[in-house]
Amino acid sequence: MAFTEGFISELVGRLATINDLPIGKVADFVVGKPDAVFPQVDGLVIKTTQGLRFAPIETVADVDRNGTVALTMAPKEPVPPEQEELYLVADLLDKQIVDVDGRKVVRINDIEVANANGRLHVVAADVGIAGLLRRLGLRSFGRRWLSRFGNVPRSMIAWDSVAPIREVNPSQVRLSVKENRLARMHPSELAGIIGELSAREAAAVVGQLDDETAADAFEHLDADTRKNLIEDIGTERAADIIEEMDADDAADFLAELSEEQQSELLAEMNAYTAGELRELVKYPEDTAGGMMTTDYVWIYPHRTTEATIRKIREIAPVSEFIYYLYVLDKSDHVLGVLSLRTLLLALPTAFIERIMDTDLVTVAADTPAVDVASTIAKYDLLAVPVVDDAGKMLGIVTVDDAIDAIMPADIAKKLPHFRTRHHSHATAP
Repeated sequence: MAFTEGFISELVGRLATINDLPIGKVADFVVGKPDAVFPQVDGLVIKTTQGLRFAPIETVADVDRNGTVALTMAPKEPVPPEQEELYLVADLLDKQIVDVDGRKVVRINDIEVANANGRLHVVAADVGIAGLLRRLGLRSFGRRWLSRFGNVPRSMIAWDSVAPIREVNPSQVRLSVKENRLARMHPSELAGIIGELSAREAAAVVGQLDDETAADAFEHLDADTRKNLIEDIGTERAADIIEEMDADDAADFLAELSEEQQSELLAEMNAYTAGELRELVKYPEDTAGGMMTTDYVWIYPHRTTEATIRKIREIAPVSEFIYYLYVLDKSDHVLGVLSLRTLLLALPTAFIERIMDTDLVTVAADTPAVDVASTIAKYDLLAVPVVDDAGKMLGIVTVDDAIDAIMPADIAKKLPHFRTRHHSHATAP
C-alpha cells in the first residue's frame, strides 16, 4: 500500500475502484474497537449507485498517492449499525471529544491514520487550525499561513488520550473503570468536563462511565447540573449511580429533588439502601444528621482482637476507609471505640471490651454543623459518632464532611476526601 500516513480528509470523497474502474467514492471509515491504543480501521463505507456499502479492510488492495482506493471486490455488505461501530467521519469530525491528558473538551477537525503492516490504524486527532484548513481544501495556504507563525503548535492528540463523546448502546455492558479512558481523570476534573457540555453530551459522557466512576463525578457537580442529568439519563440509571455515592452525599442529592423524584429514585434502589437514605434525607443539611454517613465498621465487645482482625479482612472491600472501630451492643448502643492502631498492638487473645476506649466523644443528630466541626477539631478526630438520646448509633460524621459543611462550596470541592462507598455499615460481630 503506497499510502503510509495522512488524514481522513485526504481520503473522503476519493474514488474507489476495481481494476481501475470507478465504483463509488469513500464516504467514511469504520472502527470496531475504538478503545484500543491505536485501533484498526475495520473497513470503509463506499457511496455507490446502490447506496452506502461496507468494504472490509481485507478487500482494500491499495491506497495510492492520489488517495484513490483500489478494492479487490465490489462491496456488497450493508454498513454496520451506528450503535455498534465508531464512524470516524459521522461520529467524530466537528464533534467534541475529551482530551483525557489535557483535561479539556476540544473539537476534532481531522483524524490522522497510518499504514502498519498493510492495515490502516487511527493514530491521532487533529484539533488545530491546520486540520480545519485541510478540510476546506486550503492545505497549501494553511502551510504558508502557519509558517509565518513559528510558535503555532501542531495541535494533535494521540488516540490513546482521546475519549469520544458518543451514545452508549444501553444493551451493551458499560466499560469497566480500567478500560474507560475517562476514568483516568480525577472526579473533580471529570465533573468540570461534564459541566462544560450540553445536556445531551453530558448524558453521553455519563453513559460511558460505570456507576462508581459516575458517582464520584456526581459528588463534584453543582445541584442544577445534577438535576438536569437525572432527567437525561433516566431514573433507573440515576438510582444505580446514587447507590454508589457516599451515603451522606446521596442523601444531600435526594434532598435537592422534589418528593416525587425522590420516591421514583428510591423505588429503583434495593430496600436496605432506600431505607437508610429515607432516614438520612429527613435531617437538615447543616446538622450532624444531615452530614453523617451510615458507612462505618462496628464490632461486639466479646470478640478477641485476632478474630476481629480476621473479620475486618473479610469486610474491608465493603468499607473502603476504616476510621475507627465502634463497639456496639445488640441494641446498637455505643459502648466504646478503638483505633486500628490499638487493635493491631493488642495481644491476639485480648478481648475488645478490655482494650476499647469508653470515654467516647459523640454528637446528637441535631447538632449544628459548626459545632460538629469544632468537636472534631477539639478532640483531633477523623470521625465523630452521631447518636440519639438513648445513645444508639445513627452514623458518623467524617472530618472531610465536617470541613465541607463550614467551608465555601467552591473551596470545599477542591479539598481531598476520604472515600466511603455507600453500603450498609460493615460489621464484625
